[in-house]
Amino acid sequence: MPIGLLTGLGAALAWGSMDIASALGSRRLGSLNVTAGVQLVSAVLLVAVAVATGTGPPSDLGLLLASAVLGIVGAGAYLAYFTGLRIGPISIVSGMVAAYGGLTVVLAVIFRGESLSPFQAVGATVATVGVVMTAVAFDGGVRATRFAGPGVIFAVVALVLFAVMTVGLAATIEQSGWLEIILVSRIVNAVVSVGSVWAIGALAHPRLDALVRRDVIATRRAWWIVLVAGALDMAGLVVYAIGLEVAETWLVGLASSFGPAVTILVAVAFLGERLRPIQWMGLVAIGAGMVAIALP
Repeated sequence: MPIGLLTGLGAALAWGSMDIASALGSRRLGSLNVTAGVQLVSAVLLVAVAVATGTGPPSDLGLLLASAVLGIVGAGAYLAYFTGLRIGPISIVSGMVAAYGGLTVVLAVIFRGESLSPFQAVGATVATVGVVMTAVAFDGGVRATRFAGPGVIFAVVALVLFAVMTVGLAATIEQSGWLEIILVSRIVNAVVSVGSVWAIGALAHPRLDALVRRDVIATRRAWWIVLVAGALDMAGLVVYAIGLEVAETWLVGLASSFGPAVTILVAVAFLGERLRPIQWMGLVAIGAGMVAIALP
């Protein structure tokens, strides 16, 4: 199995599990609190790893600034994603955001000069369609599903930002160590996320305040869930960054977008949920796409 596919799948496993934990935590704490908490925990763990390995931020000012900008982009992507899930429709938001892997393939070809064989291109297309099918559950049928609304707008923003972040990370990591880059980007990411939650709380606007969920009492268990989600996010980011350093950007980015498949499998195994026919079809498409990508 290609190393890019392996590391991307590792990131998908971590992030798909994180989505389950984040969803459970959001019910108690609110989507923005969970987003900020996950990013903060992830940043603290990365700082600990950096201290233990004697790694610091990039010495080159240009790379330092680029890493910080990527942190802002990442914060925007996470905030847009969780906000989209909060205001829905969840089924469409999750499916649209999952398509960032397909957009990453396109951006990697255009801006990084990467290339795919015709068979790999077909596999990437089939896998992307499978990811979207896996993540989308059409409640009441396709005709009853709305593809418009504020949640969908946030999904489009998150989709684009995740793909841009992936290509940007690949470009900076190839000029420096992976830990140096994600260390800075994640610290900035956490600062922006926490600052956003504080700002929304300070504004106290009824609609914005609902995203923080002050009306729900936070429990100790919910914060433990956030801690677990942060650790999973950090693990996924590390594997992801290593993959971007040693393999093709399009392959790592595409494979990492298989997270929704992991999410529904975890939900089936541990939460007693059942798959719908379209989700089964999506899993089959992902499997077929992976085989096409992995073949020489």
